[in-house]
Amino acid sequence: MTKKFTPILLGSDINVYGMARSFNEAYGIKVKALADIQLAATRYSSIVDVELHHGFSADPTFMDVMHKKMEIYKDHKEPVILIACGDGYAELLAKHKEELSKVFIVPYIDYDLLEVLISKEGFYKTAEKYGLPYPKTKIITMDDYKSEKYLDVPFDFPVELKPEDPVSWLNCQFEGRKKTFAIQDKAEFKDIVTKIYTHGYKADLILQDFIPGDDSNMRTLNAYVDKNHQVKMMCLGHPLLEDPTPQSIGNYMAILPEYNEKLYEQVQQFLEKLNYTGMANFDIKYDPRDKEFKFFEINLRQGRSSFYVTLNGYNLAKWYIDDYVEDALKNKDTVYGNKLESKYKLWLGVPKKIFNEYAFENKSKDKADELIREGRYGTTVFYDKDKSFKRWLLMKYMFHNYYKRYKTYYEVNKGKIFKEENAKLDK
Repeated sequence: MTKKFTPILLGSDINVYGMARSFNEAYGIKVKALADIQLAATRYSSIVDVELHHGFSADPTFMDVMHKKMEIYKDHKEPVILIACGDGYAELLAKHKEELSKVFIVPYIDYDLLEVLISKEGFYKTAEKYGLPYPKTKIITMDDYKSEKYLDVPFDFPVELKPEDPVSWLNCQFEGRKKTFAIQDKAEFKDIVTKIYTHGYKADLILQDFIPGDDSNMRTLNAYVDKNHQVKMMCLGHPLLEDPTPQSIGNYMAILPEYNEKLYEQVQQFLEKLNYTGMANFDIKYDPRDKEFKFFEINLRQGRSSFYVTLNGYNLAKWYIDDYVEDALKNKDTVYGNKLESKYKLWLGVPKKIFNEYAFENKSKDKADELIREGRYGTTVFYDKDKSFKRWLLMKYMFHNYYKRYKTYYEVNKGKIFKEENAKLDK
């Protein structure tokens, strides 16, 4: 029998709902969540109770609220575990880990390591040190922009451009702003960098060699590292479709399980050499030019689409509880997910019709279509044990909105670029 415990999730987005559902599926419980604002994915839910505190996503409000929670839980008989479901919350937990750990279980890395890894520059330097492949990269600073040194582009176009600091990027707003840019020529490159640095962004930019190929060349890998810094679970996913919306480019909308021993070995060695702790999520892309997988970044938490892990039998919530509440992982071997294709389930974040229309045709798409026909697929937000009429209607509306998004943005932000790149590869 499982010991009693109290999980508290931080945030209110689809990642929070995926974790709440994982807890509900594994233990039959309703969980608490603390958040700044109420987002659609957790609204009208019977499995997660979201408590709102305006400004909670940043200091000083975050710790003001947490100090009050520490008073409430300081004599709590059950262990209380904090789980971040966004970059900002993971950073706050690491920053205040020492103080929060007096009352709560805080399964996150120390702040000094987080500061290195949360920075894309820091991640690439660390990847270089430990032999993790990554795209050819150039760092652009504001001084480079002022002196026009940034115009010296060391890669052929198209190139990839993204902000180094995702937190301050949220405050940079201009027409045409995206989460990441695939840039076709020097004139477009100059225009975008100028807009970025004249609209409040001051941190560095990451300029990268564009790895050719469509969404189906991406991979996502979730790992759990126990309190003794040993990797206990890895689950690889093969994204087949991404969100084309400017502010959400890079968010996965369909994930097929996959097995790759080399990737598992690379990630396990990397995380254990770092003395990592907790969940980690990697974004990876296959480079057909040298037939090698390149690592874009590490998220210091489970990814927003990571419910595909729970869907395929490796419940995300159980790793935390087996580790910190049951103390049951120390003598267990690492679990490597998704070797048997007969057990695969496809994860979808969009309606089936959108997947069928926009995912590129290939063998993986054929496999996904087969799973859909066999009913072996699922979503994060549609859950049989949580389907009040209000919630069902809101989730249907949320999914329906993707029709307009893809019609408006796919060809501009994804389709044209990928068709050109795939045509080059086919020659």
